[in-house]
Order: sequence, then structure tokens, then C-alpha cells
Amino acid sequence: MTFFSRFRILVVLLTILPLSGCLFRSHKVERQYSTAPLKTATQAQLLEYINTQASKTHSLQATVDIDTSVGGSKKGKITDYQQIRGYVLIRKPAMLRMIGLMPIVRNRAFDMVSDGHIFKLWIPPKNRFIIGRNDIETRNPKQALENLRPQHIYDALLLREVDPQGEIAVMESGYETVTDAKRHKLQQPDYEIEIIRKGGSGWFLSRKIVFSRTDLLPHRQLIYDENGNVATDTRYEGYKDYGGINFPTQIQIDRPQEEYNITLTIVKLQINEPLTDDKFALEQPPGAEVVHLDQPQATPTKGGDNR
Repeated sequence: MTFFSRFRILVVLLTILPLSGCLFRSHKVERQYSTAPLKTATQAQLLEYINTQASKTHSLQATVDIDTSVGGSKKGKITDYQQIRGYVLIRKPAMLRMIGLMPIVRNRAFDMVSDGHIFKLWIPPKNRFIIGRNDIETRNPKQALENLRPQHIYDALLLREVDPQGEIAVMESGYETVTDAKRHKLQQPDYEIEIIRKGGSGWFLSRKIVFSRTDLLPHRQLIYDENGNVATDTRYEGYKDYGGINFPTQIQIDRPQEEYNITLTIVKLQINEPLTDDKFALEQPPGAEVVHLDQPQATPTKGGDNR
């Protein structure tokens, strides 16, 4: 059989196949969309909201319930910890203190402070006093919560202003997955503000803030590292008005690379009350095992001056 004969047969087959219903099957693909009323906004309006709310907030004091889970696909399992009561103090530009209390007895489970650069973490049940820098990653896969940095909590709780001098903001209309009253997963339009800034290796996507179209409030913030990986994925629900400042009553903070998740549920919140320096002071307890995370070669010490 010549080449042209084979080619002629191929053309005939390609012509017949679409006409032969028994050789293929088609089906409809339907996406379920939310029917909730939607609001509209411009990029300028959304940026103004971010910057106005950020500029109004100078400090906060919160009583919170803390739910924590550790693990995921890397560990092969997820461990949920018992809910504990805690307190969060924040004062701009970068001060944070977070205290967690043991269930029932209410002794301190941990006490963590940061000035935005150096942080200290006291874990009384382990008699460990940890000192480190926010900008140095020292991942410990066996102790995921020791990878927690105060800056992660700070950045999740307070949306930073968009700096027009050093950042570029663009707007995208996208879709988010929502759940209706019958627990059905639905697609719903949203607005996404993507914030790009310059790092050591050039411009990169720094943050993405997702606004719900039902209330035009931020319901999610993704923070990226310079390699394009999601470092922190935070979701916000249950907004309330606190003296003209909208603030969520539930903040779910997910750190996918370290595989831990912390959910803060606001019990009581005060915004812009004075917070003195002593509220952010944490002294090294006598006899505690001291761990310097930025000096992994050092041997843990007890007591003494390790500052």
C-alpha cells in the first residue's frame, strides 16, 4: 500500500469518527455558582480600605481561644491539640506578646514576645527559654510549633498598608469557593489585590488579599516568600465593628511549609488602648534551658547570662 493510499484512508477515518455516535460519549460539566447578592468596588477603593484600616489601628489587646493542629502530607498525619485560652498584645510598629494558658489549671503553656527583630519564647512545661531572630528560618520538623515566629502572628492579625513607593498593587477578578447553608460547595466571584515588591533577586509577589464580593471585606491573605511559595495563608471571618475599625473575630493562620495551623477566636478585643513597654518584657527564668536558634551549634545552657 502506497503512502498516498494510507493517507487517503486516514482522512476517511477522521471524517467518519465524529459522525459515529457509538465511538464517543459526551457529558455536561456544570459549575455551581453562588446566587448571593454581590457588591462592586474599584482597585482604588479596595486599596483605600486596606490603608485606612491599617492607619487607624495602633495597638490591640485580645483575649482569645487558641486551637492548634500540627501535621499534613509531609508528616502523614494531623494532630489536633486541645483548645487553650490566651492573650495577644500588639503595638505598632512591630511589638507583639502572646501568652497561652494550660487547660483547666490556667498555668502558662507558653509566653512569647518580639520587638520585630528578636523574639523570646518561654515554655514552662519544658523549662525551655528560646531566643531567635524573626528573619532566620530554623525549621525543626520534629517540633513544628518551635518554628512559630511572632512575626507570623503579627502579619496575619494586622494587614499592612500598601506602600506606593516600594510596592506595586494590581487587581484581579477571580473566584473563591464558599459553602452555603446546605454545605454545598459553590463558586463565588471575588476581588484579589496582588501586591508586588522588590526583593534581593528582583520583583516578586509579596501578598495577595482576597476581598469577598458579598461585603467587600478581606477574607483571606496569602503571604509569599521570594521563591513564590505560600509562607502564610490566613482566613478571616466574623467581622465586627470596634469603634470604626472592622476586625475579624476568627483568624485562621496556616503555615503550609512547616505544617502547622493556629486558629484564634476573639473572646474580647480592645483596640488603640495604651500599652507600655513593660507589657512586652520577658526575662529569662533562672535555671531554664536556653536555646539560641540562630546558633544551632551551641550547646543548650542553664541559667547564666546568654543574652
